[in-house]
Amino acid sequence: MTSIAPRSLALLHVVDSLEFGGLERVVTDLAIAQRDAGHRVAVFSINATTGFRPTLETAGIEVLVGDKHGTLDRAVLRALRAASVGRGIDVIHAHNFVPNYYAAFASLFARRAPVLVGTCHDMGMRLSHRRLRWLYRWSLTRTARVAMVGQQVCDRFVQSGIVRPDRAVTVLNGIPVQRFRNTDARRLAARTALGIAPDAPVIGCVGRLVGLKNHRLLLEQVPALVARHPQLQVVLAGDGPLRADLAAQAQGLKIADRVHLLGARNDVADILPAFDVFALPSQTEGLSIALLEACATGLAIVATKVGGNPEIVHHGDTGLLVEVDDGPGLGAALETLLDDAALRARLGANACDWVAQHASVDALRLAYDAFYAAALAAR
Repeated sequence: MTSIAPRSLALLHVVDSLEFGGLERVVTDLAIAQRDAGHRVAVFSINATTGFRPTLETAGIEVLVGDKHGTLDRAVLRALRAASVGRGIDVIHAHNFVPNYYAAFASLFARRAPVLVGTCHDMGMRLSHRRLRWLYRWSLTRTARVAMVGQQVCDRFVQSGIVRPDRAVTVLNGIPVQRFRNTDARRLAARTALGIAPDAPVIGCVGRLVGLKNHRLLLEQVPALVARHPQLQVVLAGDGPLRADLAAQAQGLKIADRVHLLGARNDVADILPAFDVFALPSQTEGLSIALLEACATGLAIVATKVGGNPEIVHHGDTGLLVEVDDGPGLGAALETLLDDAALRARLGANACDWVAQHASVDALRLAYDAFYAAALAAR
């Protein structure tokens, strides 16, 4: 049973959108957990969106949607101000930099503005744009506390001077771990749905099909792996601008018959049990939700040594780490796991235990309860 929060708060989460993605999944799960714990919760999307909106509304959470055009859309600012100021909102919780500066502008000059807090889910290269960087820095002067989704994100933003150290707090992302519990029945059902034989080895990856996710490097390793594992299948769940390029690459490598491009999915928890090995060859990451979900499913993981990945994957304990863009190293790690079922089982069990202890949605909700309390106390 979920415990009731010490103080019921009126919370407004502000996001870019609710389209299917890791950040959006975290906000959706967090909002539902907060409502279940006794908070009054609403979500404001700056952009027109669908995605997780039905999930939130089915859970009884109000969703308000803008339709942003340009850097500062006045109509969206007015709608956000109406949603936050004068409705008894205690805390506006902005997720990443555009929602943060929109929330800061929306509450400007309000007599009884809610406390503004933010979460930095890692914004990669997006803050290289000078104007956006200035807007975010300005908004942080009006932000009581900033949560960072991992220690590496916190260190980078504090050391660069973007976030003041006295306002920065590390809060690991969390997922509803029970949703991802693996069983033999779920494994068989997932493979049946994908048309994959029960005994075929499967390498899978979940993520947008963009260059930084480095799916191309993963596919390059497949022909050599097939030589030792003739039934090998590869599943890529996610969509993006490189989908056609990856399909063409698979064709050129003569592996198209064993590469499954699933497109965007909102049933990842039902797909992951089909995998034997989860591969994340990204060139950059924050604190990957896909990686946490793979841990909760009990999968053996190979991930690159970037961003927050080493905070989740402890080499030789909860998975294997390889260097970025190291094709031979990636191939060797995948080969090691495909060859050793006992090693896969050990790493997967350890990963499952780790995520349950450190990155559950209940732990996330409790961390944010304390985060809000500190921000309100400093008002």
